[in-house]
Amino acid sequence: MNVPSPCNVLMLYPLFSAESFWSFGESCKVMGVKRPAAPLGLITVAAMLPESWTVRLIDCNTAPLGDDDLAWADVVFTGGMMPQQADTLRLIELCRAAGKPVVVGGPDPTSSPHLYERADFRVLGEAESVIDEFIAAWESGARSGVFTAPKFQADVTKTPVPRFDLLRFEDYLYLGVQYSRGCPFTCEFCDIIELYGRVPRTKTVEQMFVELETLYRMGYRGHLDFVDDNFIGNKKSLRQFLPRLAEWQRTHGYPFEFSTEASVNLADDPELLELMGAANFFGIFVGIESPDPATLVAMRKKQNTRRNIAESIHKIYAAGMLVTAGFIVGFDNEKVSMAEAMIDFIEEAAIPVAMVGLLYALPNTQLTRRLEREGRLHPGHDVAPTIGADQCTAGINFDPVRPLRDILMDYRRVLEHTYSPAAYAGRVDRLMTLLDRSRQRPELAEGDIRARLGAMETVHKVVTALPEARGPLWQTFMNCAKRDTSSARIAVQMIAAYAHLGPFSRKVIAAIDERLAALDGHMPNPVVAMDATEVRHLA
Repeated sequence: MNVPSPCNVLMLYPLFSAESFWSFGESCKVMGVKRPAAPLGLITVAAMLPESWTVRLIDCNTAPLGDDDLAWADVVFTGGMMPQQADTLRLIELCRAAGKPVVVGGPDPTSSPHLYERADFRVLGEAESVIDEFIAAWESGARSGVFTAPKFQADVTKTPVPRFDLLRFEDYLYLGVQYSRGCPFTCEFCDIIELYGRVPRTKTVEQMFVELETLYRMGYRGHLDFVDDNFIGNKKSLRQFLPRLAEWQRTHGYPFEFSTEASVNLADDPELLELMGAANFFGIFVGIESPDPATLVAMRKKQNTRRNIAESIHKIYAAGMLVTAGFIVGFDNEKVSMAEAMIDFIEEAAIPVAMVGLLYALPNTQLTRRLEREGRLHPGHDVAPTIGADQCTAGINFDPVRPLRDILMDYRRVLEHTYSPAAYAGRVDRLMTLLDRSRQRPELAEGDIRARLGAMETVHKVVTALPEARGPLWQTFMNCAKRDTSSARIAVQMIAAYAHLGPFSRKVIAAIDERLAALDGHMPNPVVAMDATEVRHLA
């Protein structure tokens, strides 16, 4: 049996090109961390490499890359999502200049491989299916190549435990694990089904507990996010996992508080809601996109049309889990009254953190292919510009049906209302009257990074930085504290989030004003950057 020779692997997690709804920069400062989430993909690939290979990870968002790091490396691994495209390309050139072979992979190289031709190696698709081919090629002396995985065939039951030891836990607000890949739905704008398929594949229950035990033994306590594309995509498997997860949590003293992403039909399943509450889930991201049924049908998100969505959100609150939600402005079927309808829905549902963005045609989606057939897709739609904000300002990279000015005005109106201090604080207050935390563990685990700051200190930091929000946020905090200490803790997290969301929304409004001025002929159209969510997405 051939044993792979030693090799020094430098893994570089690229910079996100711009601030976005998801960056939570100011909120991270309040909590004393550098980034919200740790890179899970690279540390999972690291676990697939031969034991004789030495791996070093640098998250360029949290630590500098030094000349000594490059000098040490025999090969560099990098890649990521579209918001990281510009820095990934920069890192490739940096490695080439240093004479270091570079391997690129991840969602964006898989969707737009032609943009990454300067990399020595391209590993496209799910790494589990092709990493052994790359290793064999490297060992045989190859120093370039393209390795393309067959679509949707990776056996996640054989995915190893990620190399959590490569992370600095203290740099992040939370860590991630993955239970499943894929989503059964067919939303036109989403690239998840193009990357991972419509048949959700799950790890085994035993496999998940090895990962959780690994983090537990390493001393991690606190927020753990299941990064699944749709956590409830395979309900049969989930019903076997959740009761055992709840028992594991109980016997270990509830070391983790979980969040994830799920489709809104979770609200139709009281059993799943109960099981998730018992396992100590506290937050769910839900893609709502639009309150208009006709728009939902047109985007192929029919699962959201079979219910009163606000009532569904309230059912999730009644199970003790807050909802953050994604909304998109710019679909073809939108009506003139879209802005007020979206505002009314966000208020009725009492969703404090509403991630509202402009529609962006992501590479390799049904939407992009349709727009291309119709001659409406802009050139360079898959190239992420390097200046500006995120999809909030660079969206509508196609010729829309509605006048662009009307779309931008509607979008501006939604943001202006949703993230005004009074409206945001009011939704937090109403959320806490709807949130039933009786199933969840009321206190944080000892060692949870979120417990480093007291509630009063956190609120004080936020309102000191944002004096215009002082009155509404303090009033909401006092109201929540009088009602329920467990809910008040969640309210404080929402207030900390506003440290980012309030100023960021105003930056987006200013950028939209520039686009409007350009449309009116008062100034040149600004160059802006696209920052899709984890392609959470767009989830």
